[in-house]
Parts: sequence; structure tokens; C-alpha cells
Amino acid sequence: MISEFIQYLEVEKRMSSHTVVAYKKDIDLFLDFLDVNELSEIKDINYQNVRAWIVQLVEQGNSNRTVNRKLSSLRTFFKWAKKFNHIDVDPMLRVKGPKQEKRIPEFVKEDELKVAELNQLFFDDFFGLRDRLLIEVLYQTGIRLSELINLKAESLQNNAIKVLGKRNKERMIPITENLNNQLQEYLKNKVYIGYNSNFLFLTDKGNQMYPNFVYRKVKRYLSLITNLKKRSPHVLRHTFATHMLNNGAGLEVLKEVLGHADLSATQVYTHNSFEQIKKIYKQAHPRGTDK
Repeated sequence: MISEFIQYLEVEKRMSSHTVVAYKKDIDLFLDFLDVNELSEIKDINYQNVRAWIVQLVEQGNSNRTVNRKLSSLRTFFKWAKKFNHIDVDPMLRVKGPKQEKRIPEFVKEDELKVAELNQLFFDDFFGLRDRLLIEVLYQTGIRLSELINLKAESLQNNAIKVLGKRNKERMIPITENLNNQLQEYLKNKVYIGYNSNFLFLTDKGNQMYPNFVYRKVKRYLSLITNLKKRSPHVLRHTFATHMLNNGAGLEVLKEVLGHADLSATQVYTHNSFEQIKKIYKQAHPRGTDK
């Protein structure tokens, strides 16, 4: 039964291998907690069993966010099981996860990402150009790490980047003419030095990039310009979204650019923009400033 569910996630839902592994791990942990091995036993699972597992997870020191992520895996599993008549009643219908505090995404300040200062961080060679463009693409498009790694030469189309996001959903993200020209020059240099891979960004050995390679690059360069504790590719995604909102982008537009399935995922960035709202209020409202 579990193997059928995994196949459903991979084929029907088109989830990434990382997500599928996480779902399977969560479900296996739950079934081990109940000591359930047979399909007939899965049919007998009820909401009290799930609540008991929640108690154990909390007592083990798991954060509310982690518990809710595990419950999300169970909801998907039992929803699938009910849909295909493996169970009669979905035990998750009466289950509520622990209250979760919303974390405000961290972001780099605009004045820390000025072009002139950034240009001084990179070596004046092919690999320096690659690193600079890697940072620029993450910041100017807000794409995910997995999306960046899978970009190819043909992803560049008329001052835009074609991105293959979650569940193989494509979206077009506009880029500046200047960034487009730099990327085209980079592609010429890539061919000139003998790198034949069609992937846009490559390692020093000419292979497709991998997550840790990008993490190291981003962490290194962000450490030179910001005091943020988190210095990851996702911080640049948060930075892109926050700066877009601060400069007048609407939530609906930002949702499409980020590739969010739901507007609620985009609304988290409005918290970061509140300081900008207060600044505009003070400037625009007749009584915004105390005089």
C-alpha cells in the first residue's frame, strides 16, 4: 500500500524526490509508532491514534512547525487512501496541529546589494563572472535553488528566464536587458573554455551544480555584505520578494513570479514590508510626522 502511495506522489502529484522521501519517512514513523504492518490495521486507525502521536512528537522536543509538517504528510496519505477506498473514514478530519508561530523571512537590505559594491567581491575571470551571475539571478528572479540548478541555456528567452517549478509547472520571469546581456556573454565564454554541458551554471569542473555547491557560494558572498545569521539561496528569494513589495509590486504579481500555488504563501512577505509602509505613511499623511 505504501509503495502505491509513493508511486502516486511521483507520477500523479509530480513531487520532487526530496519531498517524496520526506513523506515516506513521516508515514513510516507514524506506522512504527502504532506498530501497524497490515492493511487491515491501517483501516482501524482513528484520530485518537494521531493525537497520541502528536503528544509523543512534542514530548520528544519537535517544534510545532516540524509536527505540522509531519501531519501534512499524514493528511496527504489518508486523503489518498480514502480516495482509492483503502479506508472508510479519514482519521485526519478531526485532527488539528499545534499552533504555529509565523516566522518572518530574513532578507538582505537594499543598500547592501548595490551593484558597485557587489562587483568588487568577485574575481575578474570566468568563475568570478559565474559566481556574480549566480547571485544576480537568484536576487533578480527569486527562483528556488532547485530551479536555479536546472536552468539551461535555452531557459533564456527574450529578456526573460523560463523556469520549471514545482510539479513541472512552467513560468516566465522577466529579467533586465543588462542581466540578459551578461548571461549571453557568459554563455559565449562557457563555450570558449570548452564546457559543453547545456546547463546554465556549472561547477569548476564543468558539471551541473549541486545544492551544497550553491550554498557555499551564496554563504561566502553574503557573509561579505551582511550580518544576517542565515545566508542561503532562500534568503535571496526572500530578499527578492521583500524588495519587490517594498517598491510597489502587487501580491498577485509576486505570487506568479515566485511560483506559489496559493496567495497565502506570498502574504508572509507583507510582514517584512510593514516598515516600508510606515515610512510611506509618515511621508504621505498630513499627520504622519510629529512637528
